[in-house]
Amino acid sequence: MRVPVVQHSSRRRRARRRRALWTGGEVLVTTGVVLLLLVAHQLWWTNREARQGAERKVAALEREWAAGGAAGGSGSGGGSDGAVPSRTAVPPAGAARGGSAGTSSPSSPKGRDGGPRRAQTYAVLVVPRLRLRAPVAEGVSKPDVLDKGYVGHYPGTQQPGQTGNFALAGHRNTHGEPFRYLDRLRPKDMVEVETAHATYTYAVDQLLAQTSARDAGVVRPVPRSLVRPGRGYSEPAAYLTLTTCTPEYTSRYRLVVWGKLRSVRERG
Repeated sequence: MRVPVVQHSSRRRRARRRRALWTGGEVLVTTGVVLLLLVAHQLWWTNREARQGAERKVAALEREWAAGGAAGGSGSGGGSDGAVPSRTAVPPAGAARGGSAGTSSPSSPKGRDGGPRRAQTYAVLVVPRLRLRAPVAEGVSKPDVLDKGYVGHYPGTQQPGQTGNFALAGHRNTHGEPFRYLDRLRPKDMVEVETAHATYTYAVDQLLAQTSARDAGVVRPVPRSLVRPGRGYSEPAAYLTLTTCTPEYTSRYRLVVWGKLRSVRERG
């Protein structure tokens, strides 16, 4: 009977193939775990951290106001504003990706409440339909405002209650995602803006489901889309504009909600 002869070189080749397959499998598993951790951080941890921070900021503002303190004092956001949008683009507020929100522009004019310092919280946005209470800060810088779970006020637009356009931006996904369900708003829904001196109630009037990221017309004093000229307004009034990214988990387009001032209630 012939005994099969196994060459040592054949054994070594098989051993190398097994090691290569094992190493490749380990690399794939490790890569998958790392990606899962990154997704968990982006979709869960940033939301948890930003929401808790935003809730603390709202509570701090309310304590200040109850004690008669000035808005933008010890309970405000603090710090200087970073990059803010140019007047030719609506920033990627709802994007899950990083990056600056645009180029610099003048800071907001002072409103009836005296106006906030840059990148500080000075109001609370309340949307009953969405069960949302979010702090409003000056500017739309991602690191200084939006990534903290705040809603950002577009520099150069008006303040609450003023004739013109009080325009706000917020994340739709990650970092607290305050505008996650902005598309659920419907005409006549109420939106309130609370400040140290008054509560401004706006009624939702129009929704623009999708427009270009560079449609600057939506945040003008009399808002009207430059991409869809039939959407928007033609007469001065006290407007509220809410913007975020669409579709979800992208920053390609913008979702816009417009409202009109319904009433002003002074704080007692």
